[in-house]
Amino acid sequence: MLEIKVPELAESVTEGTVAEWLKSPGDYVEKGEDIVELETDKVNVEIAAEEAGVLKETLFEPGDTVKVGDVIARVDESGKSSGSQQESEAKTEASKEEKKAEEKLESKPEPSTPASNSEESTNGDRPLASPSARKYAREKGISLSEISPRDPLGRIRKDDVDEHQQKQQSAKTSAPAPSAPSAEKKDDPAKPVERLKMSRRRKTIAKRLVEAQQTAAMLTTFNEVDMTNLMELRKRRKDKFLESNGVKLGFMSFFTKAVIGALKKYPYVNAEIDGDDLLLKKYYDIGMAVSTEEGLVVPVVRDADRLDFAGIEKEVGRLAEKANAKKLAIADLTGGSFTITNGGVFGSLWSTPILNAPQAGILGMHTIKMRPVAVEDNKIENRPMMYLALSYDHRVIDGKDAVGFLVKVKELIEDPETLLLEG
Repeated sequence: MLEIKVPELAESVTEGTVAEWLKSPGDYVEKGEDIVELETDKVNVEIAAEEAGVLKETLFEPGDTVKVGDVIARVDESGKSSGSQQESEAKTEASKEEKKAEEKLESKPEPSTPASNSEESTNGDRPLASPSARKYAREKGISLSEISPRDPLGRIRKDDVDEHQQKQQSAKTSAPAPSAPSAEKKDDPAKPVERLKMSRRRKTIAKRLVEAQQTAAMLTTFNEVDMTNLMELRKRRKDKFLESNGVKLGFMSFFTKAVIGALKKYPYVNAEIDGDDLLLKKYYDIGMAVSTEEGLVVPVVRDADRLDFAGIEKEVGRLAEKANAKKLAIADLTGGSFTITNGGVFGSLWSTPILNAPQAGILGMHTIKMRPVAVEDNKIENRPMMYLALSYDHRVIDGKDAVGFLVKVKELIEDPETLLLEG
């Protein structure tokens, strides 16, 4: 019997959540075929069978937390079908017993049960639920038809049973006097709310953002950059660039090159604290913050200093596409030395980005706005201006270096020909 274990995920990832079983007990699986999908703090990981055989049992339900090394399933390498006749009959008999128990519960619901609850039973069919949830509901004397699942596919899980029970208990115990309504009242029909369970990734993002603010001496310095020359250069060269490289010439390649130039002049901005040591990084792996449905992720453009403008644009596009398709690997997200985030794509005019720990610096780009600017003595022009923000760890970076870094980025962006010529 082959045991399926949770593999080593990454240096900083020790556990995950079962997101979905891709195979069911009794299914035949080929060698290398994916069996289960795990959600980790960073990405989703699929675990494959090391040998062909029949999936005999799964030991965890979707939503359960598993750790590296845990046995989560077993595969019978000698199996050639979906199981023996005795196993099939036993499963059928167990299913019949489960259905009888559920029907017994469903036949005597309380008279006060709202009519809308009956609609959750999928038009009278047997409610869809995991085996553990069925058993759990029976033990608590709860009919599955009364439960409203949060799963988009309608599958009832154990936490749905718990939530339903809590609502029942709350309804029984809450009886506020008309003249003195309870200050702790949670469910007010006049003020509807939707309660959503935080995903593992969202909880991790929340935890790390708080940790970054609590552990680093974070400070932000600002400047503004005149985008006139860059926008004119891009306008002149964008068609030829697209024709030659098969990718559009955007702003990110210019800002990445400018950041690398500034990091080389101010190396402490490309550093991090490791215990009692300070690591000055001699490489330039630039993280690019990408917003997805599940939250912000920061894939890394490796050795960005060795890429030309087309190489950076292609890599940024590739990583953004993988992020939105939920195909990022853990290797895509680890090891960055500095991060760039562009709130301007959402219209942000001014912000203070939070550090992507353990990095010591993050550059925030913002939306471009036409503003009156003094360009010469007694002369004002409307120019496309962008505010820049550098959040930095003051334990590592002195204010002088932080300001100097941001000024250098400004100078390079306002003289984009230099970036093109010097790379």
